[in-house]
Amino acid sequence: MAYSARRPASKTRSAIPQISWRTPQPAPIVLVSGPEDVCAERAIAGVREYLRAEDASLEVSDVRADDYGPGSLLALTSPSLFGEPRLVRVTGVEKCSDAFLAEAISYLEAPQDGATVILRHTGASVRGKKLLDAVRAGTGGGVEIACPAIKRESDRFDFAAGEFQAARRRIAPTALRTLVSAFADDVTELAAACQQLIADVDGDVTDEVVERYYGGRVETSAFTVADTAIAGRYGEALLALRHALASGADPVPMVAAIASKLRTMARVAGSREPAAALAARIGLKDWQVDRARRDLSGWTESSLGTAIQAAARADAEVKGASRDPVFALERLVTVIATRGESIAQR
Repeated sequence: MAYSARRPASKTRSAIPQISWRTPQPAPIVLVSGPEDVCAERAIAGVREYLRAEDASLEVSDVRADDYGPGSLLALTSPSLFGEPRLVRVTGVEKCSDAFLAEAISYLEAPQDGATVILRHTGASVRGKKLLDAVRAGTGGGVEIACPAIKRESDRFDFAAGEFQAARRRIAPTALRTLVSAFADDVTELAAACQQLIADVDGDVTDEVVERYYGGRVETSAFTVADTAIAGRYGEALLALRHALASGADPVPMVAAIASKLRTMARVAGSREPAAALAARIGLKDWQVDRARRDLSGWTESSLGTAIQAAARADAEVKGASRDPVFALERLVTVIATRGESIAQR
């Protein structure tokens, strides 16, 4: 299975090559777009390594587009006495100064030979849009490396799977799901965990390996709380919840994780389609459909509806509608673990 970056959302159709952040290549202009910093950092480092492998004398310079000294871009890209290749990494393009914007657009008309300019734009604002449009139109002979946000569970699963695939290492599907669940709130930490396992473990990465390295983290994850509550193991769910809160877990992402699993159950409920067909239709992975169908055991349409309503209420309460977010979370777990038999509205 191929794991490639999505194209960034833009009203301007891009006329330049779109390159995966996992396999970056240099060009006179390299636009690294999108909010996911861990992917952007990999892409930028990859371009540097590519150029350095070609010529160890590579000169690397850094420029801040929001604190730009006029003339810096041309000075840093101009050939030196000995003609070493140059790499200029520009950050903060989404908040660039007027001086940088004008000089960068002018530079696109005549890029310097032997120079590679990386433009990092997080997409946090429309500032610099004229420059982005020019790059995407092909001015300057650029390429684009898109780094879209990794938010959904399926995105995190694809990301982690790609880490092991890129390293040509095998990880058991259940171990991969456990690892993703353990780092559901931080892609940077998930990436670090994948790389640690790749570096430290000889052979296949199994469930036992992930448990040995990250068992404590797994035990306190929101998905562990959700899984035990959905399975109806009330006492175990409350213990897992209290362990998670004692370990510093934030109620807001915990409620979000629980609500996400309930919504997946609702989308799968009642369908008799094969897992692969249903997954393709509603934008999930096969294993997510299979898991949701197992989770639905013992649930009715009424009890699932009650749980979803309780999750919506808890979401509002942990975000400020209640003075006691911990109580709101405990009540949600109670409603779910008892299949809605407790009074959700009290």
